[in-house]
Amino acid sequence: MAFRCQRDSYAREFTTTVVSCRPAELQTEGSNGKKVLSGFHVVLEDTLLFPEGGGQPDDHGTINDISVLRVTRRGEQADHFTQTPLDPGSQVLVRVDWERRFDHMQQHSGQHLITAVADHLFKLKTTSWELGRFRSAIELDTPSMTTEQVAAIEQSVNEKIRDRLPVNVRELSLDHPEVEQVRGRGLPDDHAGPVRVVSIKGVDSNMCCGTHVSNLSDLQVIKILGTEKGKKNKTNLIFLAGNRVLKWMERSHGTEKALTALLKCGAEDHVEAVKKLQNSTKILQKNNLNLLRDLAVHIAHSLRNSPDWGGVVVLHRKEGDSEFMNIIANEIGSEETLLFLTVGDEKGAGLFLLAGPPASVETLGPRVAEVLEGKGAGKKGRFQGKATKMSRRTEVQALLQDYITTQSTKE
Repeated sequence: MAFRCQRDSYAREFTTTVVSCRPAELQTEGSNGKKVLSGFHVVLEDTLLFPEGGGQPDDHGTINDISVLRVTRRGEQADHFTQTPLDPGSQVLVRVDWERRFDHMQQHSGQHLITAVADHLFKLKTTSWELGRFRSAIELDTPSMTTEQVAAIEQSVNEKIRDRLPVNVRELSLDHPEVEQVRGRGLPDDHAGPVRVVSIKGVDSNMCCGTHVSNLSDLQVIKILGTEKGKKNKTNLIFLAGNRVLKWMERSHGTEKALTALLKCGAEDHVEAVKKLQNSTKILQKNNLNLLRDLAVHIAHSLRNSPDWGGVVVLHRKEGDSEFMNIIANEIGSEETLLFLTVGDEKGAGLFLLAGPPASVETLGPRVAEVLEGKGAGKKGRFQGKATKMSRRTEVQALLQDYITTQSTKE
């Protein structure tokens, strides 16, 4: 039996009767991880809310203003998950989230059209598809596609949209001779009753359970964003249909305006302006690196010649990186002194390096990382890593000084 949503995809509300209501749970995923909701599975005599299937997500909507959080098909019935019970036998008003429904109709009918055209023009067969939240993907049975093929498909589908071709939905018995002629990837194991066939006049006939537009003109426009490598020698064709194209253009135009203001040039010059900025940045980074290296060498010689040289030598700089610290350690080259170097925020996160006698560094390195609440590794008289609490550098210095004092006492 076809649901009301399948018989009339444009219907936005209708009245029906509650058949049953039983306790149920729904597992959801959000920003805080997985969560299990307690509620009820409500079965209606008929439904305006499409249960997920055929690559199409379920509808959102309400029953007597109670939110329906999920709709799933169970044989010839649909389970509506709500967090409020409804009395069996009661009359209820069902409303569909029309913006979501119409979006799904546009994407699903758009997929049928692209699939048919790709097959007709280039014999590219569709193996699966996904109606995503922001974009949709059709998996084609080919390892690659040319830019010319993509452009030809996009041109052809938009010509057919402008031709205002009608889209018809029919129900045929399983033994109807036409069933053998229509495109499809098989029926669900629990399918019962007639076969639903969606046809685009003169273009395509396909077995499908989803909701569709009644005329290709309702698709407005299709934009193919490009291709991506799929699994097992397949290619994913990424597309938008209808209102999604308008929203994509609005976002793109907003980005273009922002870049125009930042780069102080017209949209046609954005790419060249960014290339110039990238080249300038590379030169500045190279110059900065050379200056840091020169500074590291200078600091190393200053430390080596300092009257305070020996025992434990400590240095912290806000600017620098691992290479900066290693240059200092290499220039000093002493295995008689414990050298504790840090770069980064004085109280927050940063990098550290401990250099000195291999045995001492091997012993002290993990303890230094622990005090700084960080992680690190080392070998051959070097231990370096990342720290989260640079504010505890004085504790590390005390730890190193105590170690030196203890070692001197033993000697």
